[in-house]
Amino acid sequence: MDIKEKIQQLKQEQDAVILAHYYVSDEVQAIADYVGDSFYLSKLAVDLPQKTIVLCGVFFMGESAKLLNPEKRVLLPDTNADCPMAHMTTPESIAALRADYPDAAVVCYINSTAELKTCSDVCVTSANALKIVAALPNKEIIFVPDENLGQYIAAQLPDKRFIYDDGRCPIHARITPAAIDEARAAHPSAPVLAHPECIPAVLQKADYIGSTSGILKYATEHDVQQYIIATECGIGYQLRTQNPDKEFFFVSPTPVCEDMKFITLEKIAHALETGAGEVQLDGAVYQPANAPLAKMLELAR
Repeated sequence: MDIKEKIQQLKQEQDAVILAHYYVSDEVQAIADYVGDSFYLSKLAVDLPQKTIVLCGVFFMGESAKLLNPEKRVLLPDTNADCPMAHMTTPESIAALRADYPDAAVVCYINSTAELKTCSDVCVTSANALKIVAALPNKEIIFVPDENLGQYIAAQLPDKRFIYDDGRCPIHARITPAAIDEARAAHPSAPVLAHPECIPAVLQKADYIGSTSGILKYATEHDVQQYIIATECGIGYQLRTQNPDKEFFFVSPTPVCEDMKFITLEKIAHALETGAGEVQLDGAVYQPANAPLAKMLELAR
């Protein structure tokens, strides 16, 4: 029995479903039951009948799945897979910002720890941030932890004032305007599709700006045969799978989230076999951390 067959057998035995983020390795996406971005996986986890969720992604995703499904077992194949940006804001800094801006809503990117979610009014993802922030009655928005996504949303909502902490995705922040120019010179007919976690100077050069799922949808629905991609390289698997007749070129150096690549088939099998990597949260965290997630799902409907 090879590793893939073993995973399928264990999955049946454990009444488990495997959810994978677009940024994990190709082989993990290939065996997953569902592949998507943070928003899709968050929504999906609530309605799935299986008692065990194997979350192939970084730690905050496992926490979010557990918050939304407290009665289910959530397994992370590698608990060391983390998101640096998720820790770039602290409860103390949010409290200080609330004191300075008492009428502001705290909007927390889902790429954050459960502890940070307890300090927030609503969560957002890159796919739904604009819709949710626009729906809030508050004119002042404390947006944490990703200031690049926040600035992108702020530019589209000029009637609101945005306040930021000092946070960003290091992988997307490393993409430079020069890298976009270099890619365009090599592929002049290819539009640039960029994630809003990129810095504003990069987004100004993009032909399309959207979440990972948005980038996939755009490339799939349009007739252009070549695309320049300015986001993490893991999306390449779905781009190629759904568009075998098209070419995709990532900016240089290729954006790689090493933490996402921690997840392997062997670790998935080990988690299913032993229960290793089960997400455990303090009972006192559930209600305050789940509230902004639940509000996100409500406003995004």
